[in-house]
Amino acid sequence: MSVDQDWTSVYPTAAPFRHSAVPLPVRMGYPVKRGVPPEKKGNLELIKIPNFLHLTPAAIKKHCAALKEFCTQWPGALDSHAKCEEHFPIRVKTTEYVSAGLSVRNPKARVVTLSVKLSSLNLDDHARKKLLKLVGERYSKNTDTLTFTADRCPLRKQNYDYAMYLLTVVYHESWKTEAWEQQKTVADMEEYHWENSPSQKNVLDTLLRMKGQGEASAADREELLKSSAIQDYRDSITRLKNEGDNESTLQQYRESVKKLFNL
Repeated sequence: MSVDQDWTSVYPTAAPFRHSAVPLPVRMGYPVKRGVPPEKKGNLELIKIPNFLHLTPAAIKKHCAALKEFCTQWPGALDSHAKCEEHFPIRVKTTEYVSAGLSVRNPKARVVTLSVKLSSLNLDDHARKKLLKLVGERYSKNTDTLTFTADRCPLRKQNYDYAMYLLTVVYHESWKTEAWEQQKTVADMEEYHWENSPSQKNVLDTLLRMKGQGEASAADREELLKSSAIQDYRDSITRLKNEGDNESTLQQYRESVKKLFNL
């Protein structure tokens, strides 16, 4: 063939290697007696493997030009990464594999990973806590990301549909309130709450006794709760209960107690 011939006409689609159509001194195979690999003519090794001679830069350019008339302009409102995440919070990740083998298909290509920011979902406090219980380790607290990985179905499309189904079911189940949920006690709570807790009552009673006020009105109690010392103590005890004992939480708790009792 001529070296200036239109290559996209020679290999318009995927096809086996043809030595007469490729004007290159291609060699492949095991070199016999420390020689060079066999030449391209009659070389079965070149015929067996898949090639990308139909996907040259010129062919891709023609494909893009043909598809351009079916494309639309990128929305002008989506001019930043933050806006894209706001309007399209769900991310779907798949992987393509290219390898030389008996089949161009790879079983791992069926895996679909779906991720979404939990803050982008419309959840109240009850729904958020219930959803976290349902998903378990699929939620990452550091990145605030909920991730579903589907690989049990043979096809990628089936795994994508299954991942979307899981997200839909978990979301709607989290909004349901069962009858037994109304029977939760303080010990069953997922995290510590300061309001109406024994700690709040004990601190108020202690401070009132220190001031010589045995019984105080509701207005006096509300005013005392709004003081900066009790607010700092509330934040420190809440963090200590929810995050556990560590150097930072214990230091904050110690400083708040000293400030609360003027030590």
